[in-house]
Amino acid sequence: MKTGANVAAGIAESAGHDALYRAAREAAGDPQAALVLAGRFADALPLPGSGSGSGSTAQLWEGLARLGMIDLTVARAIEPHLDARAILAEAGDDAPEGTWGVFAAEGPGVRLEASGQGSDCTLTGVKPWCSLAAVLDHALVTAWVDDEQRGLFAVDMQQSGVTATSGTWVARGLPQVTSESVEFADVPARAVGDAGWYLRRPGFAWGGIGVAAVWFGAAVALAGALTEAAGRRKPDQIALMHIGRCDAALHAARCTLREAAARVDDGCVDDPGRLAARVRTVVAQAAETVLTTVDHALGPGPLVADEEHAARVADLHLYLRQWHAERDLAALGSSLL
Repeated sequence: MKTGANVAAGIAESAGHDALYRAAREAAGDPQAALVLAGRFADALPLPGSGSGSGSTAQLWEGLARLGMIDLTVARAIEPHLDARAILAEAGDDAPEGTWGVFAAEGPGVRLEASGQGSDCTLTGVKPWCSLAAVLDHALVTAWVDDEQRGLFAVDMQQSGVTATSGTWVARGLPQVTSESVEFADVPARAVGDAGWYLRRPGFAWGGIGVAAVWFGAAVALAGALTEAAGRRKPDQIALMHIGRCDAALHAARCTLREAAARVDDGCVDDPGRLAARVRTVVAQAAETVLTTVDHALGPGPLVADEEHAARVADLHLYLRQWHAERDLAALGSSLL
C-alpha cells in the first residue's frame, strides 16, 4: 500500500482480482448485494497468519483496505464474513456454506446465555449490536456460559426462535448496515472452542487489525478528494499543508499495518492484544486526522453536493467508533504497566 496521490493505483496494481473488486463497486450501498460476493472474497483472500514469509496477512489487509476505499457499506458486510471464516479455521472447524457474521459485543441491560455442550447447545436471551442479523445465514455469537466466562457458538440465523428487532437504527452513517438486538429463544447452537477461547486466541487481535485496514482504505479514498480538488484549482499554501498532513498521517498508518502484517506472518508477536491496540490506535487517529483535515480543506460543498463523499464521511465517522478512543488508550497504558 502506498500513500498520497498514488495510493489507489498502488492498491489496485497489487491486490489483483480486478473483476471481483469491480463487482464490489457495483454493489456500493447495498449490503445484500455485497453479501452475495462474500464467498468469492473468502476464496480470493488468504487467512491471516498463514506462515512465515507468505505475505498472506498483508494481502488480506490490503484487500480489506481496497474494500474500504470502494465503499464502507460493502466492506462492513464482507469483513465479518472473512473474520468468521478465519475464526472457524483457527478452531479447526469447517464452515457451512452461506453468509456469516460475528456478534461478540455486550450491552447494558441485556444478556445472552448458553447451556449444553459441544454440538448440543442452546442460546437464550438478547444479543445487542448484531449487524445484518435478519439477512445472514449463520453467525458466530458469544454467550455467557457462567458468571465469568463467555463461549463462542455457531448458530443458524434463519431458524425459528431467532428474532431480530427492526426500526431502532437511526444512524446517518452506514444506514443500510443496521446493527440491532437479536432475541434468541432456546435456539440450537454449536460450541466453537472452549470457554474463553474466542478472546484468548491470537486471531482475535488479527481480526481487530483487519477492521483497522478497512478504516485505512476509507481514509485513503477520503484524502483523495484533496488531490482531486488540487487538480481543479491550483492549491495555495494552506491547501498544500492539508495535503501534506493527510499524507503523513496515512504514511504512518500504512507503515504500521505493513510491519504488523510481517510480524504476524513471521510468528514473532509476543503480545497480540498489545500489537492490535497499537495498530488500531495509529490507524484510527490517522483516519480522524484525515476526516478533520478534509473538512477544513473542502468546507461544506462536498458534504451537501457530493453523495459519495458525504456518505463516506458519515460512514467512516460511525465505523471508527469501534475504536473506543481514550478507553482503548487507557487499556494500552495499563498493559504496558
